[in-house]
Amino acid sequence: MSVKEESRFPKTRIQGKTLGKTAATDEAAADERAAPVTLPQGLAALDRYDVLLLGELQRDARQSNAELAAAIGLSAAPTWRRVKRLEQIGVITGYRAEIDRRRIGLGVLAFVRVDTERDNAESMRALEAAIRELPEVIACHYISGAGTFELQVLVTDLDAYSRWTMDTLFKLPNVKDLHTSFSLGEIKSSAALPLGHLMPGDGRRGSN
Repeated sequence: MSVKEESRFPKTRIQGKTLGKTAATDEAAADERAAPVTLPQGLAALDRYDVLLLGELQRDARQSNAELAAAIGLSAAPTWRRVKRLEQIGVITGYRAEIDRRRIGLGVLAFVRVDTERDNAESMRALEAAIRELPEVIACHYISGAGTFELQVLVTDLDAYSRWTMDTLFKLPNVKDLHTSFSLGEIKSSAALPLGHLMPGDGRRGSN
């Protein structure tokens, strides 16, 4: 995305002094109007402007700072500062391109349940580290019930998946068995997180 530096924001001259355009006024007004959302301990304190910003950035992270400011109803300077704060406190962790996997030849999405021996901590840590290094694995979760891990795996075709499991996955430490399901059609795929729970009084707002 393109978020411009604060020094590039429009300036206005008032009584011989150069000031950022309505930045202090808008920021003070925003703080008065938008009370922080009360969240469990350890979570970031966000007000409704922060939530609106997150929704806009999830929708299109390439928006300019001016476009973001117009979308959430603030001027440029406080909008820029809010984005930087969200980055600094770790709410925003990065900006990435969304790629159509089919257009680059990754036609098979597999959901793989991995069975392991759970009572060997050292082998489990070694397996976790090995899984993190596999580019074909786009997500991995510990799961309840049967199995230990659930992987999401992208490969070009079924033959490539078969070779990958035999040459790579089965050779990882502590892997006992695999159970695979394949996606037959994608109904929804989105990296955008729901934000409605952060908007006080209206769970339907701010989701994207």
